[in-house]
Formats: sequence, structure tokens, C-alpha cells
Amino acid sequence: MREPTIRPSTRRLRAPALRHFGYSQFAAAFVAVFGLLLTCWRAEARPQDGKNYYPTSQWRTSFPSEQGLDAKILKKLVKRLRKNKIAAIDSLLVVRNGYLVVDEYFNGSRPEDLHTLQSDTKSVTSLLIGIAAQQGMISSLDQQVLDFFPEYRRIRNVDDLKSAMTLRDLLTMRTGLDWGEDPYQGSPLFQLNNCRCDWLKFVLDWPMRETPGTRFEYNSGGVILLGGVIRNVSGMPTDFFAQQKLFDPLGIAQVRWAYGEPDNLPHTGGGLNMKARDMAKLGYLVLKKGLWEDKQVVSREWLDESMQHHVRHPRTFGSHPVDYGYLWWLLPLDGSGTDQGDQADIYTAAGARDQWIFVIPRYDMVVVVTGNTVSTFAQPVDFLYNDILNAVR
Repeated sequence: MREPTIRPSTRRLRAPALRHFGYSQFAAAFVAVFGLLLTCWRAEARPQDGKNYYPTSQWRTSFPSEQGLDAKILKKLVKRLRKNKIAAIDSLLVVRNGYLVVDEYFNGSRPEDLHTLQSDTKSVTSLLIGIAAQQGMISSLDQQVLDFFPEYRRIRNVDDLKSAMTLRDLLTMRTGLDWGEDPYQGSPLFQLNNCRCDWLKFVLDWPMRETPGTRFEYNSGGVILLGGVIRNVSGMPTDFFAQQKLFDPLGIAQVRWAYGEPDNLPHTGGGLNMKARDMAKLGYLVLKKGLWEDKQVVSREWLDESMQHHVRHPRTFGSHPVDYGYLWWLLPLDGSGTDQGDQADIYTAAGARDQWIFVIPRYDMVVVVTGNTVSTFAQPVDFLYNDILNAVR
């Protein structure tokens, strides 16, 4: 889950920055009118209520205490972040009951900044594959990967193992390829990110190690292949597909991709950048089971299947066990995995340098963290459990 060092984007979709609210925007100079500002903030939160709220134009806001959260606990967490006691975090957003109750930015980060998502991009790619399947462009996840790339007539290292690799294997990181990304330096991903070559052929040519579908091995290259699948089955550039089918319905007008070959293929393994508030929209879409206003953007069935525990305990985040679905991590809500009841999971998109989207259905919550950390990956998982979840009342 490392940042791809790739040519800058040549496609940029721009729109006016959204209005923003949050504790970090109320500086000391405004203390005298703090009460008035909060009165206005509270008033804006009132008109839209109920289960049919969607933040297409902007997020509605509220006090944490009005949405069943302990404001003192959250305030202490924000204070630690602001003092860099938890290092190099750029933003923290908390949404509960459809209200943005924490909207904080640190270390010079701003609400209008397009922030790297790193491997959160993979979870977005899972949504795009679900949309393609929903629209009949993909008939089965058991379709063989090579069949989606007839333009490559001379693929190297083709054998029975490679011929058997399916879309499902790519989605669950069980490709069977002889691929590793840790350490990053010199890895296949490092080579791909720096080769200025055809990324799809690079991955398709890579040799196999074992039978697909048998063992988890983190593989960003397989997710780049999924970006190629979307391009080929839809007949449009993958980033155009993403904008039209996913981002536009959610009111996400400004994103940036890292591009490579062939033909400005977007890096669907880690090359997406967007605003933190728009990351929260993606989490809210998942929380709403793919429904946005009057449109089923992603099918409920796809999301239900994506959040199944297809791979058990491939790794841990800090001290917490984690399972894997279709390019989504599954953290246990109780921290240990003992609770196997309804809504026992935290659906998680995780990217290097602490990019996180946590979706918590049981508490009707979405938490977004962005960062620029180096050696402290998974600190947000700790303060999610120790602070944010403990603030739920």
C-alpha cells in the first residue's frame, strides 16, 4: 500500500470548493462570536431529518452530543492530534446519523485539498466492479482474467495456473502470482510504478507461484488489472466510468488520478486523490447499502457479498485481527472478533501513510482519516477503538 510514483494526472475535473464547517475552522479570533456561530451551525442541521438524507451538495452538521457522542472524548482526541501527539494526521471526520459532527484538519491540510487515498483506491475499484456487474458488463466473478484481455495475444508465462485465475481471485488477493510488495523497494509494484511501460501487460506477464484462490498475497497489480477489465467491458476510459457511474451521482466533482500506460490507464491500485469529505460520501454510500437518493448506485447484493469474510486473518492492524472481503478489510467491532452477530464488522478501506475510511453500520457512523505518516500505520485504528467508539452513547 505504497504511493505510486507515476506521471502526474493529465485529466483534472474541477468544481468550486464546497462550504465547510468544523471545530478547526473556529480560530481564537472568533471566540467572541463562538456561541453565535454554533447557533447558526445547529440551525443548519435541523431542516433535513430522516433516513432519506444524502449529502450530494454538502454535509449537514450537528453537535456530537446531539448525535449520541461524548463531545469531551472527541475534543480530547482532536487536541492530541492538533498537538501532534498522534503524528502526521491530516484530517479527522466523523459522520453519525447522516450528520458531520467532527470535521478537523491538521498540519496545514485544508478541506478543499485533494488528498491521496493510496490503497483506499482499491476499495473504490471494488465498487466500480460491482457497478459493472450490476449493469450486465460482467456476467460472473468466476470468469477467467485472461479472457478480458484479447488484445494481448502474446502473454508470457501462461500455464494452467494463470489460465485459471478469475476476477474473484483478484478481488480477494488470492491471485496465485509470484508477487510481493513488502518491502516495497524493488518489489513488482515498485517496478510497475517506475517502468513507464504497459501496466496491464506487466501484470499479465508476471509468473505464477501457486494455484489461484488458495492463499492471500497483497497484490496491487491485480487491482490494476481490474481497472483494465472495467475499461474493456464498458468501452470507456476507467476514470470516465468512475466519474459517470459513481462520483457524479454522489456529487463528487473533483478528483485526480495517477495515470500510466496503456492509454492513460488510471492507477486503480492506489492512484486516486479526493477531498476528505468526498471520502466520507463513499463511506456513506456503503453505509446506505449502495443507495443514493433515488438511485441504487451500487447493488445491495454486491455490497453484501463484498463484505463477506472471504479471507480469514490475513494480517492484523496493530493488535486487531482483520479479515478481507472484495478489496475491503473487515475489522471486528468488538476489537477481537468474538461478536459474530448482526453488524459485527467495521467495513474498512485502508491505505499507506494512514488513509482510512471506516464504515460502522451498527452505530450509523462513518469515520475518515487522512495522513502522511511513515512508520505509524494503524494508529487511527487504535484511536478508533479507544476514543471514537468509546464516545458512542
